[in-house]
Amino acid sequence: MNARTKPRPSLYEQLEALPEGLTGEILDGQLYTQPRRAWPHVVTASGLGYELIGPFQRSRGGPGGWWIVDEPELHFIRDAEVDVPDLAGWRRERMITHPPVHRIEVVPDWVCEVLSPSTESKDRKVKMPIYAKFRVPYAWLLDPIAHTLEAYAREAGAWREIGRFVGAAQVSVAPFDAVTINLADLWGPSA
Repeated sequence: MNARTKPRPSLYEQLEALPEGLTGEILDGQLYTQPRRAWPHVVTASGLGYELIGPFQRSRGGPGGWWIVDEPELHFIRDAEVDVPDLAGWRRERMITHPPVHRIEVVPDWVCEVLSPSTESKDRKVKMPIYAKFRVPYAWLLDPIAHTLEAYAREAGAWREIGRFVGAAQVSVAPFDAVTINLADLWGPSA
């Protein structure tokens, strides 16, 4: 190596150096970036978190036993396969203590991606196969514009759709089928 040639930063070093306001992920060996989420996306993700945290994280009107987290930095392969779902959940028996750092290396029991026009293709075609590969048992896709929820369970290494719901449907779907969620509550005031 030439003395004047600086080594290129690793993908993770590039991810860490992103300016504030950009979210980065390393997916299948490629760095992806996107700006902070838009209003419909934030309202939907926050609404779903609200619906799940009470009964599943705090045992209020539900069975408890879960940790539900917004935008965790999942390290399926440390610093090499780094995914940031909109929401993720772990059964407490699998995540007994909280990691002391931002890297989470325990595969979640559930992930949720909130689709937007700029991320839908990546969420469906890149991230969903990664989640299946690393054995995430459940995945949901929420579309705040089309007002849809698609729910999937991993079986034999692939996703099987377990439900598709639209509009203001009242849904009970795995792994959170112990409660009913009113989808209209997720779409915000424009719904």
